[in-house]
Amino acid sequence: MRAETRHSLKQDRFSKATIRAAEQTAHWTAEHKLNLIIGTVVVAAVVAAAAGAWYYLGQQDEKASIQLSEAVRTLDTQVRPPGVPAQPDTPSFGSATERAIAARKQFQAIADKYPHTRTADFARYFAGVTSADAGDNNVAERALQQVASSHNRNLAALAKFALASVYRKENKDAQAIDLYKQLISSPAETVGKVTAQMELASLYQSKQQAAEAKRIYEQIQKENPSSEAASLAGQKLAQLK
Repeated sequence: MRAETRHSLKQDRFSKATIRAAEQTAHWTAEHKLNLIIGTVVVAAVVAAAAGAWYYLGQQDEKASIQLSEAVRTLDTQVRPPGVPAQPDTPSFGSATERAIAARKQFQAIADKYPHTRTADFARYFAGVTSADAGDNNVAERALQQVASSHNRNLAALAKFALASVYRKENKDAQAIDLYKQLISSPAETVGKVTAQMELASLYQSKQQAAEAKRIYEQIQKENPSSEAASLAGQKLAQLK
């Protein structure tokens, strides 16, 4: 999931930024058309103010992006095997929990310092994921719930997927099932339909609801013949017998 997130981040930050800026500017202009035609002086002032705001937010987002990259590197830092001492020239952590706590601090700092940037949404997502990794499910819930309502569809899907995992840890099965069904009915580039189906079937299987799990696995086979997903679903079906 982290690799997919970094790919989505790169895509949103560089491939789509110009398009989104243009769309948002066009939307803003349409809403304020009557005010804009009042006079040339007013138009010039508005354009200058808008340009200044975009420049400021762009600068802030760039700073946030650099810090996010640093936080992601922390999250990718190796964990030492038990009993192995730290090496002075090689960054490492004594446990996955220790690493998650350190990374969460960085992600949360980014979200707090640059709250109105696009990068802040990614920072909040990672703050939620690392909170879950650190065993702080309540904090993870709050962070992921916020990101799940993001206008960034791909990031929102990742947040829902991660939030469903948190709900499963807390035995909040109804909430997890609802999120998986949302992802199945409205898949994204980051969380495909089959991925959500497999997780939902796994949940049913773990709760001894074999009939529901069987129905989903068979649906995956039907909709994705001769695929890796179909093969995996077949293996899962064999386990139900």
